[in-house]
This record gives sequence, C-alpha cells and structure tokens, in this order.
Amino acid sequence: MEKLDHADQSSILCGRLMDQRAGLETLECAVETLRKRESMPFTIRIVRESADLEKVVDIRRLAYARHLPSFAAKLGIEECDRDAGVAVLLAESKLDGAPVGTMRIQTNEYTPLAVEQSVRLPEWLANSRLAEATRLGVAGGGIGRVVKVMLCKALWLYCEQQLVDYMVITARAPLDREYEAMLFEDVFGEREFLPMAHVGGLPHRVLAKDVMAARRRWQEAKHPLFRFMVHTDHPDLNLEMPDLSFRPEPVRCPEASQLSFGR
Repeated sequence: MEKLDHADQSSILCGRLMDQRAGLETLECAVETLRKRESMPFTIRIVRESADLEKVVDIRRLAYARHLPSFAAKLGIEECDRDAGVAVLLAESKLDGAPVGTMRIQTNEYTPLAVEQSVRLPEWLANSRLAEATRLGVAGGGIGRVVKVMLCKALWLYCEQQLVDYMVITARAPLDREYEAMLFEDVFGEREFLPMAHVGGLPHRVLAKDVMAARRRWQEAKHPLFRFMVHTDHPDLNLEMPDLSFRPEPVRCPEASQLSFGR
C-alpha cells in the first residue's frame, strides 16, 4: 500500500512538473510573440580590419568637426583601437556602405579605462568590471539620431554579453543631458564637469549605469526607450566578436639563432 502511495505521489509530482514546464513554454512563446522585429537602413558591427578603421576615422572626423574642428583634424587610427579588451563599433549605410556612426568600447579587463587618465574612480566602481564608451560619432540629421540610439543599445548588449557590471561614459554639455535621460548617473558630484585628458582636456561629466539593473530601471521609469531596447529585435545589429585566430604569431627558436651565428 505504501508503495502504491509513493507511486501515486511520484505520478502527481511528475504531472505538476510537466504542467509547469508547459506553462513556462507557453509564457516564453507569448514573450516572443510580443517582441517586435525592426530593420534599420544601416548595420552595426564590430570592426575586423584596418579598412574598417579607416571608415571609423572618417566618421569620427566628420562628427567631431561639427563642434570641435581643431580636435577633429588631429584624429586618426589610435593605438588603443586595436588593444585587447576593445571593441570598435561601426555603423554603415545599407545603401552605399558609407560610415554613419561609430563607438569605441573598452573594458578594464586588460588596462585602465581612458577616463582613469584624468580621474580616480571611487572604489565601488574601480573594483567592478567596467566598460567605457568613447569616440562616439554619428552622421548629421535624423539618421544620426537613430544611429546614436542604436549604438547605445549595442553598448548595453555588448556589456551584458561580456558580463560587465557598469557602463561608464564621459559627456560634455549639452550631450550629458541625453545620457542623464537614459538613466546614467553621476559618478562624482551632481552635474560636476571635470577636464578629460583623452578629449583634449575639455570638461566632461563622468556618468555610469548598472548593466544588470538597466532593464528593471527602464521598466520602472516607464522609459520611452524600454520597448526599443528590451523588446525589439534588431537583426542589423551584430555583436559577434571577430575571429582573430588566423593572425600569424612569431615562432621563436633559440637554437636556430645560435646556429646562424655558428655557436
């Protein structure tokens, strides 16, 4: 009798688990149904070669020239564009392949962030896994505004992908208000501007955002970008990391060098 009771209980438990699994699958299907799929007139990807970086420099110069022409004239491919822990995003027009936007994302996995050339980050931030967005530049007009929002989405998704704790940005006025509107928060004093070495010594606000809390905060704030950021699929956004395994590596053979000198 006890064996039968045990069998009945196991059967009931299995039935409940199956019901829960079916309910979960139904919920997942419902969520996917609610997700919107949206195509853009441009693509965004991580650069893979020098030709891509030339395009990046073109759009950087174009964007910075609108507000900082002397600084823009000095821009070129930077050494840190190729550093480990760095991903340079490039937005390209589908029509002709022209660059329409770019952003550089650097994590602190290998080296300190660019902002740390100018300020000492507080411990709660310095002891975390960080990613800083720099060299943001977009084309002018309406397309540029859309590209900027998409690059910000790419930044957030990349940070989630790389298990980053906080996104960090520096912004000059009045662009700082755009990041404030996206729920970035001051790292130092409220709306405090500090000179930044990596942008020509110009005063910028240092702002940060908790990556894992972003979804919840957007939802709680009923943010107008919540559905765009969280519930919209953008197939033109590709954050696949370049496969650099094909790069040749120097092979050192001490014996060969000694033989060449007759040792």
